[in-house]
Amino acid sequence: MPSVKEDRKISEMTVGELKSVIRDTVLELLDPDYGLELREDFISKLESSISTPERIPFDTVKKKLGLP
Repeated sequence: MPSVKEDRKISEMTVGELKSVIRDTVLELLDPDYGLELREDFISKLESSISTPERIPFDTVKKKLGLP
C-alpha cells in the first residue's frame, strides 16, 4: 500500500519515503495481492479446511494439474 502521494516528486521525498515507495513496489511486484484483506467467507472456508484431517497427497495434486 503506497504510503506517499502518487503525484509527489522524488526530489521532494525524504530518503525514508523513497525507501518506503521502493519497498512497497517490490512487495507489490512479488505479490500482487500485497496489502489486500481476505473476505470473512474465505477465512471461514480456510479455517474449516484446516480443521479437517482429510488431505490430498501431493502426487495426486501434481497429477491432476498435469505437472511432472
